[in-house]
Amino acid sequence: MQSIFNESAYNEIKSRIDKLDENSKANWGKMDVGKMVWHCQGPFNIMLQKNDYGLKPNWLAKVFFKKSLYNDKTWSKGLPTAKFLKTKDKKDFNTEIIKLKALIDETYSHKEKEEWKPHPGFGYFTAQQWGQMQYKHLDHHFRQFGV
Repeated sequence: MQSIFNESAYNEIKSRIDKLDENSKANWGKMDVGKMVWHCQGPFNIMLQKNDYGLKPNWLAKVFFKKSLYNDKTWSKGLPTAKFLKTKDKKDFNTEIIKLKALIDETYSHKEKEEWKPHPGFGYFTAQQWGQMQYKHLDHHFRQFGV
């Protein structure tokens, strides 16, 4: 699995994100592009300790879902979205894309960091697992929007 900490994967993500615009349409799912870009900020906010969204340790998630966050298998279409990463509010694409790009860049700037704080819901991840999880989540949603 690619990692956001790998230079080629980082550059790929940056190239793909630049192909999105406010008129991009989803190939599946209910989110419009503004909501998707807002949604993609959540895992970065958790990783960078900007927001824990009130998450608590969840042993069921650790046992049954954690490994799927960073393994090599792509996520299927239509997976359920965690409540804290959903919004009914309209999100301005141009505002949200600037925020997401900044979070991606900030995360990549920490590519040499060895130890990260545990995820509030899933617990400990290695630096490699954090990087793979971020790449996998973005890849899933970029495929959703055809980029």
